[in-house]
Amino acid sequence: MKYSRWLCMAGLVVLLAACAHSPQQLNVTPSVTTPLNQVARQQPVVVTVQDSRSSPVLGTRGGLYPDTSNLTINPQAIQYLRQQVEQALAKLGFQVVPQDTPNANSLVVSLAELTYVSPKEGVYVTQADIGAAFQAEVRSMNQRYNGRYSASAQHRFGYAPNQETNTRLVTEVMSDALSRIFRDPEIIRILQQ
Repeated sequence: MKYSRWLCMAGLVVLLAACAHSPQQLNVTPSVTTPLNQVARQQPVVVTVQDSRSSPVLGTRGGLYPDTSNLTINPQAIQYLRQQVEQALAKLGFQVVPQDTPNANSLVVSLAELTYVSPKEGVYVTQADIGAAFQAEVRSMNQRYNGRYSASAQHRFGYAPNQETNTRLVTEVMSDALSRIFRDPEIIRILQQ
């Protein structure tokens, strides 16, 4: 009798552990997916890329214990974003220069929002609403322009997505939002001055 109770308790513990999700740190690699043509003539641009979110947590993976299943991105993601912004500017024909370069225009790109929302009710993760938003501020000698560029996606699952799947889904949404910066003709116009 004691053995069957122990076996029942062990089975219950395994079942509850299966309902819990561990935290995930996503190694996102967003890129600019918009085709870029050279439009500039090596005008100098100082680039700043920063994370201005109020929290590093995107959201939770849901499940029975959502408070233990936080999603974050790798801190190196901001450096990766900077490389992507610099590469996009180079393809457009701009020259990325160091801070404090005289007579250089500037582009500041901020990761303003990154969210992952899964249903709070229920044991299984069946859906994720993912959103990303970047703020961009561009300055020339006599003009300034601000824009907000966002993207979102909703995904449904028959199972809780693993780290690889979440990384891919968040990367896709971030890439979409980042690409929108370089589709804004006003950004390009001011940097050309």
